[in-house]
Amino acid sequence: MTRRYFGTDGIRGQSNKFPMTPDLAMRVGIAAGTIFRRGGHRHRVVIGKDTRLSGYMLENALVAGFTAAGVDAFVLGPIPTPAVAMLTRSLRCDIGVMVSASHNPYQDNGIKLFGPDGYKLSDEIEAQIEALLDKDIIPQLAAADAIGRAKRVDGVHDRYIEFAKRTLPRDVTLKGLRVAIDCANGAAYKVAPAVLWELGAEVVTIGNEPNGVNINDQCGSTHPDALIKKVHEVRADIGIALDGDADRVIIIDEKGNIVDGDQLMALIGETWANDGLLRGKGIVATIMSNLGLERFMQQRGLQLARTKVGDRYVVEHMRQNDFNVGGEQSGHIVLSDFGTTGDGLVAALQVLAAVRRQGKTVSEVCRCFEPAPQLLKNVRFEGGKPLEDPIVRDAIADAESELAGRGRLVIRPSGTEPLIRVMAEGDDALQLERIVNGLIDLIGRVKNAA
Repeated sequence: MTRRYFGTDGIRGQSNKFPMTPDLAMRVGIAAGTIFRRGGHRHRVVIGKDTRLSGYMLENALVAGFTAAGVDAFVLGPIPTPAVAMLTRSLRCDIGVMVSASHNPYQDNGIKLFGPDGYKLSDEIEAQIEALLDKDIIPQLAAADAIGRAKRVDGVHDRYIEFAKRTLPRDVTLKGLRVAIDCANGAAYKVAPAVLWELGAEVVTIGNEPNGVNINDQCGSTHPDALIKKVHEVRADIGIALDGDADRVIIIDEKGNIVDGDQLMALIGETWANDGLLRGKGIVATIMSNLGLERFMQQRGLQLARTKVGDRYVVEHMRQNDFNVGGEQSGHIVLSDFGTTGDGLVAALQVLAAVRRQGKTVSEVCRCFEPAPQLLKNVRFEGGKPLEDPIVRDAIADAESELAGRGRLVIRPSGTEPLIRVMAEGDDALQLERIVNGLIDLIGRVKNAA
C-alpha cells in the first residue's frame, strides 16, 4: 500500500506546507482519536513537543482534533520523545503524540504517535489513520456532550527526571565527573542537565536556550563541533550530545573524538552480556551499522541482527525476538529494560556507568572496535524515481558484484527527507570512494534528465 502521509517515523514535512499544516494535524487528532476510542471509559491522549516555533500551532491543532473526537488531551509542553512514550503508559492514556522533527532544522516538524503500550504505532494502525484523513470528518466527531477536555499537566519533568535517574545502577555515582552536555536547544534542555546534576556530576551545559528557531542549529548530535570545543575548553571527562527531541545521542570523549551509536551499542551490549543482562544473544541494528560492529559481536559469540532503517523496525525486531539492546548508528539506542523507544539520556547514563565501573577514561572504554571504512553520501531529489532507471539499476548491480564478499552497498530513499542515500562499506577506502562517487554522479544525471 502506498503511504501518502506516514514515513519511517510518523508524519513529517516543512511547517505550514502540505502535509505539515494545522488542518492535517487536526485531522490526525480526529482520525487517531476515532480509532483509539474503544470502550466506555474516558479516553486520553498525551501531547508533547520539542521547542520549534511551529510546535505551538500543531499542538493546538492536535488538541482541537482529539477533543473533537471525544478524547481528553493532556498537554505536556516541551519534553523528550521518550518521556512522552513513558507518560503514555504511566498516565494510562490511549495514545501519545510527540510533535517533533527530531534532528531536522526548525522549519520542519513532525507528528509521532504512540499506542497505549508506549510503542510507536504499527504500519497497520497507521494505515487505518491514513484511510480516515481524507474522508469527511463529520461522522468521526463526538456528540456535543462527549467532547473531550484539555488541560496542561504539571510535574511531568519531575516524573521523567526520576525515571531517568533510576536507570543508573545503584552502586554508581557521577560525583567527580565533569560532564558537558549539548541539549540542541531542544526538548531536553531542562531535564537532561537536571538528571546529571542530581546524580552528582559537575555539569556544563550548552544548547539550552531555545528560542523557537535555533533547535539543532549548529548544535546537538548532528552538529557536534560546538560540544567538542566545549569539552576541550572545560576539560570535561565526557561530552553528551542529544538531538532536538532527545531520542538519540552521540558521545564525545575527553580527547574530543566522536563516539557514534555503533560504538555505544557495542559497549552496552558487551557490558550487559558480561553482567548476564543481555537477552537475545546479541543486539539489533539496521543495515546502516558498520561492519566492524558485526565483527565485534561475532568475536564475542554474540549476534548482530539487522533491520530496515528506522528505530521502529529495530524495536519491532527486538519485541518479536526478545532482544533488550538495539539501535542505530545515528545514536538511537533502545534499551527495552527501561523504555519503549530511543532515549539519548538513558543510553548516556549506561555509558557513564561503564566508565565509572571500569575506572578508565571515556576514550578507553568507548572505542570497542575499529570501524570498517564506510562512505555515505546523499543526492537530493524532488520527485520521480531515479533508482528505477535501468542505467542506475545496472550500475548498482555492477557495484554490488564488485563488493561481493568484501563489503556492502546500501542505497535507499530517506524516510524523512527528499534524499537518496548511497552507502558503501568495505576494507578498501579508495574503492568505496570510487563506487559511491560514481553512483552519486549517475543518479544526479538521471534525476536532472528526468
